[in-house]
Amino acid sequence: MKFEKKTFKNGLRAIVAPMKDTQAMTLLVLFGTGSKYEIKKLNGVSHFLEHLFFKGTKHRPKAGQINLELDRLGAESNAFTSKEYTGYYVKAAAKHFDVALDIVSDILLEPLFKADEIEKERGVILQELSMYEDNPQRQAYEIFEDLLYGDQPAGWMTGGYPDTVKNITRGDIVHYKAGHYLSSNAVVAVTGNIDQARVFKKIEKVFSKMPQGEKLEKLKVVESQARPQVKLKKKDVDQTHIRLGVRSYNMYDERRYPLTVLNTIIGGNWSSRLFTELREKLGLAYYVRSAVEQYTDTGYLIASAGIPHGTLPKVSEKIVQILSSTRKKGVSAEEIKFAKEYIRGSMDLAFESSDEVAMYLASQEIFYKKILTPEEVLVKIEKVRRSDIMGIARDIFSPAKINLAAITPDDNSKPFEKILAKI
Repeated sequence: MKFEKKTFKNGLRAIVAPMKDTQAMTLLVLFGTGSKYEIKKLNGVSHFLEHLFFKGTKHRPKAGQINLELDRLGAESNAFTSKEYTGYYVKAAAKHFDVALDIVSDILLEPLFKADEIEKERGVILQELSMYEDNPQRQAYEIFEDLLYGDQPAGWMTGGYPDTVKNITRGDIVHYKAGHYLSSNAVVAVTGNIDQARVFKKIEKVFSKMPQGEKLEKLKVVESQARPQVKLKKKDVDQTHIRLGVRSYNMYDERRYPLTVLNTIIGGNWSSRLFTELREKLGLAYYVRSAVEQYTDTGYLIASAGIPHGTLPKVSEKIVQILSSTRKKGVSAEEIKFAKEYIRGSMDLAFESSDEVAMYLASQEIFYKKILTPEEVLVKIEKVRRSDIMGIARDIFSPAKINLAAITPDDNSKPFEKILAKI
């Protein structure tokens, strides 16, 4: 992966990565802010603001005008809000770079935030929250993070709650933007079939008006756990959705590399221990996997599955057995080699796409202030030893770090604390 980074006079960072074997380009602007930077009564303001950027600008004042222009390009475009970052991107034919840049810079620098559009979009967001309420597969992750972090920003829903969204004012939105949408807190990444020098000049010119300053900081996450924790949400669903996981490490911890290998062995692919046991041998799940979530100050490894009602105790026991066996018996040299090859192959495939490359580069710069190339990451993965993996397994697979959340018709959580304690 070849790229160049520049920091302009106003503090804005730009990264450009030419990719000649594609006719596409991706323009991404990523900000280091999200719902963990909110206060309780304004939970959801980050997401609300993201929506409003598309509802009219000084140069494109009519509702729908921005979407119309993007659709005319045949572009893929969207925005996303997470706990710690918010992004805006356009993926289009490379020849449309100038138009894409004009639109993205316009929405971020010249938004109108009309009162009537705010009220209309408030209704849209409330419907979005209702949609998530009807999506148990997604909601189960939110319940898990609520279980881990409780009543603090890390445990709140990214989109907010109906009561908070209904009370967010235009003043709240403008104030939040002023505190976070700053040149020092933004990275512009452009990848694809583009001319590098020309792109840098264009970015510097159009974003020269981005406000400067230091962003408002977030509260530090407080973690406290001494024994297994369980949270069940009783709901009439067609299948039970289980999320069973353990607290692990933040994104700056060097143990993240052996943790990545361990996660791949546990449930990162179709030949993993979880997939083999729960789907292939027992036939209890269609989707089953594990993943690692890493934030700036916390992290966890989580196993997920959709299972038949009534099998939650059996599946919980099986997952705990897999984790416990890994801690006690370890992983084989063959499994480690296999996992490393899988990680390498997955990265090779991901970085064929201009949008994946843009997100990788921008997120590396936002959080680490430097960019490790995929090759440098893979060198660290290759250096992972069995002893590194075993040290992590013994550390995180423990009763004081294990948690279970589920959406299910039954809300009797008592049996599960004993099951989790067997880890």
